[in-house]
Amino acid sequence: MTPLDETDKRLLAILQAEGRLPIQELAARAGLSTSPCWRRVRKLEESGVIRGYAALVDARALGLLTRAYVHVSLVDHSEETIRRFDAFVAQEPQIVDCASVTGADDYLLKVVARDPEALEHFLMHRILRLGIVRASTTHFVLGQKKETTALPLD
Repeated sequence: MTPLDETDKRLLAILQAEGRLPIQELAARAGLSTSPCWRRVRKLEESGVIRGYAALVDARALGLLTRAYVHVSLVDHSEETIRRFDAFVAQEPQIVDCASVTGADDYLLKVVARDPEALEHFLMHRILRLGIVRASTTHFVLGQKKETTALPLD
């Protein structure tokens, strides 16, 4: 990866906060003219530093009022079991984040649902019915203290 200079970091900070800015406004905020700004952004996109652009949607506005972190332990660590679980996670829209982790559990999932009953249904009828989950522990989110997609640039 090519090291980022201060101008690249400035562009990334602005884009992380407001990804839909027109190139002219982005350039003005970053202290650049339009063409060099466009070239830098294009280079950041082509190099994979910028992976894409997305709308940040409020889960509550969609009626998804329940959030939980679910720790999952698989019955074994065979290639087939891991492949099946990964495929399940990839196709489940209620799972909004998944990480394989160290420690007593194999995975940590962030799951959204309409309400606690819908979450219970998802756990019992989707995750546990896979037949490859040894154990799961669910931690309901009581309040969100920080949620961001912005990464530190220093």
